[in-house]
Amino acid sequence: MLYTLAVWCPDWPVVAASAEAALLPHVPAAVVDSGEVIACSAVARAEGVRRGMRKRTAQGQCPELVVFDHDEARDTRLFEPVAAAVEELAPGIEVVRAGLVVVAAQGPIGYFGSVEQPAEQPAARAAEQVAERLVDHIAVRTGVEALVGFADGLFAATLAAHRGVIVPPGRSADFLAPLGIRELDHPAERRADRADLVDLLRRLGLRTLGEFAAIPERAVATRFGRRAVLAHRQAAGLEQRPGSRRRPPPELSVIRQLDPPVERVDAAAFAAKGLAERLHTVLAAHGLACTRLGIQATTENGEQLRRVWRCADPLTPQGTADRVRWQLDGWLTRARLTAGIQVLRLDPEEVVDATALQAGLWPGAGQDQGEAAERAARAMVRVQGLLGPDAVLTPVLGGGRGPVERVRLVPWGDERTPAADPDQPWPGRLPAPSPATVFPDPEPVALVDESGADVVVTGYAELIADPHRIVHAGRTRQVIAWSGPWPVDERWWDGTTAVRAARLQVLGTAPDGEEQAFLLIRAGGKWAVEGVYD
Repeated sequence: MLYTLAVWCPDWPVVAASAEAALLPHVPAAVVDSGEVIACSAVARAEGVRRGMRKRTAQGQCPELVVFDHDEARDTRLFEPVAAAVEELAPGIEVVRAGLVVVAAQGPIGYFGSVEQPAEQPAARAAEQVAERLVDHIAVRTGVEALVGFADGLFAATLAAHRGVIVPPGRSADFLAPLGIRELDHPAERRADRADLVDLLRRLGLRTLGEFAAIPERAVATRFGRRAVLAHRQAAGLEQRPGSRRRPPPELSVIRQLDPPVERVDAAAFAAKGLAERLHTVLAAHGLACTRLGIQATTENGEQLRRVWRCADPLTPQGTADRVRWQLDGWLTRARLTAGIQVLRLDPEEVVDATALQAGLWPGAGQDQGEAAERAARAMVRVQGLLGPDAVLTPVLGGGRGPVERVRLVPWGDERTPAADPDQPWPGRLPAPSPATVFPDPEPVALVDESGADVVVTGYAELIADPHRIVHAGRTRQVIAWSGPWPVDERWWDGTTAVRAARLQVLGTAPDGEEQAFLLIRAGGKWAVEGVYD
């Protein structure tokens, strides 16, 4: 087990966002993702704001709260000076994520003393000196507060850094045992598969990492699957990765000459995506997957930059492209380069057998949701490679009143930004549930009363008569229930783009007894079917 030094910057997403916005230190701030607080400042916590709160709840708790959207590119870009400061004292660092770097502890500790006999006072004192030097150096270089922790392995070292403690070699299991089971799903990790596992373990009565580690590994593998075994090894203070790690041969590295040299972030992102695809093609041909990625850049003037990223799980092509893009963004905007980047190189510093990733496309027996999601993601990227980026689209739910305008389709892997803010008030929004089938172009339909006359909606959003029959696609159904109407009055000030309509939910039954629910919209004096409910 490798004795590891971890450097952690508390609340880094908030620190980065506040620094970019030049926010004063006494102003409460939080970073939200999908309407949920993922990080908040100490000032905000003093006002009652907590991670996991909904955005509106946090704003109700602290009306002065400044809210920033989650931006991994920003976090990584601003973290580059911190990583560089750590590397000045501890060469060979690995960036786990923005706000956390790790490095083998033997080197830094060996400069101050010996780690061969960890129980002796000189070794413990050496670790304390390393921690003090790193914290002071980072503060002087960047003005950022940091905590340092020592322990066996990445997981234990990270939790030690959260607490600013030094765990002697071989004592990580004792350090982890009394910690809560929720540490397996620390908010900074944001892993949905871990959240489900932790929730299940708590319902089974397991409250600490020690209680989980006490369960035999074979029983965990039989009951919960491979991902739970990795979590179990972490809880026991053991190495979480497969034992088949090996140093990859040099021919697995990929290099790209950039002509002209790259000086803009958008051009760097384009280069990163293509090079990431090449790397994963080479690795797949050898049956391998990357868990530690080395990124190296050479400028036109001969400046060389290098950074290593460590990942708990094997990287996907999109995950590789993201990390390369974030790193280039940090170098181009924060490293004060004298010329553009001319050569970009990716080195798979550590690989595992890709057989661990061979699973069915969708969830099934013996396969958890996390494995299925990874497998599906690789399949989607493969389809995009064959048919183009627009061949695989992801629906993104945003703001709006009707079902069509609330959904935006974006290419798989692109940023899932809604077209309109879903948290804003939308008077007249259609209530849940939404129709299962939505027509981009509403289909004409007839809605008549008992006398056969068209059912009209007045200017006060009222029906002049009760709906009796609906005729759609050549089939006539008797209306047995309806709800609405909901008026739509948008951009009334613009005569060219103004929309005035009304929506109505209708449940009809055919002569054979089949029932079908429709979402109707009336615009321009005519009814149309906008969606169908299952």
